[in-house]
Amino acid sequence: MHIVIIGVGGVGGYFGGKISDSGQKVTLVARGKHLEAIRKKGLQIKSVDGDFITHPFMVTDTIDTVEKADVVLICTKSWQVAEAAKSIVPILKESTIVIPLQNGADNAEKVCSALDAKHVVGGLCKIYSKIEAPGIISHFGHTPEIVFGELDKSITERLTTIKQIFDKAGFKNTVSKDIEVDIWGKFMFIATVSGLGALTRATIGEMYENKETHRILEQTATEIYKVGIAKGISFPKDMVQRIMLFIGAQSYTSTASTQRDIMAGRPSELDNFNGYIVKEGKKLGVATPVNIFIYSCLLPMEEKARK
Repeated sequence: MHIVIIGVGGVGGYFGGKISDSGQKVTLVARGKHLEAIRKKGLQIKSVDGDFITHPFMVTDTIDTVEKADVVLICTKSWQVAEAAKSIVPILKESTIVIPLQNGADNAEKVCSALDAKHVVGGLCKIYSKIEAPGIISHFGHTPEIVFGELDKSITERLTTIKQIFDKAGFKNTVSKDIEVDIWGKFMFIATVSGLGALTRATIGEMYENKETHRILEQTATEIYKVGIAKGISFPKDMVQRIMLFIGAQSYTSTASTQRDIMAGRPSELDNFNGYIVKEGKKLGVATPVNIFIYSCLLPMEEKARK
C-alpha cells in the first residue's frame, strides 16, 4: 500500500518515519531545508525508544508528482488543514483513506468540507516530538500512539486495514468506538495547557503544582467541557477530573508545541485552541471567560508572529 504523509514535522516525521522503516511504501510531502536534508541523508529519528534512519520511497514538495495514495495522513498544523485537504485531491482514489492527526477539535470537519466525506476517518495522536534540525525528528516523551475511528462510530473493514499498517510499523494504535469523544478529550488537554503555558511561560508540572494556576487549568478545561456538551459530544461526567489527572501525570518539565511556538515568536494554533472555544462559546451561548482572557492576552503576540 502507498501511504502519503502531508507535513513532516514532529508528528508526520515520527509516524511517517516508523511506517517507512517497517518497509512500507511511504511518500513524504515536506519543504525547504527539511526536504533537502531528507533527500540527501534520509529521515533521522532520534527517539527515547531507539534511534533510526529511514529512506522513504519518495520525498517531495510537489503533490502533482505523487502517485495515487491508499492512505493519507495529514500532519500539518491545524490552520493548514483545509488547504492540505484541497491539495491532495489529485492523489485520491475511490478507496483512499484520509486521516487528520493534528491537535484541534474540528480537523475532520475541515477535511470533509474539502473532500467527499467517504474518504475521511477521524484521528488523533499522542506524542511529544519536534524537528530538531533539518532531516532530524526528536521524539522526547510519551508512548507514541495514534487513535482513529469512523466519524459515524461504525466498525469497518478499512479500520482493520489501517490498524495492520500501524501494527507493522510498530507503534501503539487504537480503534476508537467514539472518535469525537477521543478527539475532544485530547483537545481539552492540549488547549488547557497550551494557552496558559504560553501566558505563564511555565512547564506543565509547574502550572499543575501551583495552587492558582492549577485552578485556572481546571476552569479552562471546564469551559471546554461545557462547549463540547453543547455541541453534542458525549463526554463522561467526570471528564474534567480525568483531564486534570492526565495533566498531573505529564513530565514535570514538558510543554506543549503551541506554547513553544508562541514563546519562539512563530505562528501558532492559538486560534484553533482557545480561540476556537471562544468562538464556539459565543455561537452556542456558553460563557468562556477564562478562555477569552487567555486568548485575548496572547492574541497580540500571535498577530505579530503572523506578520
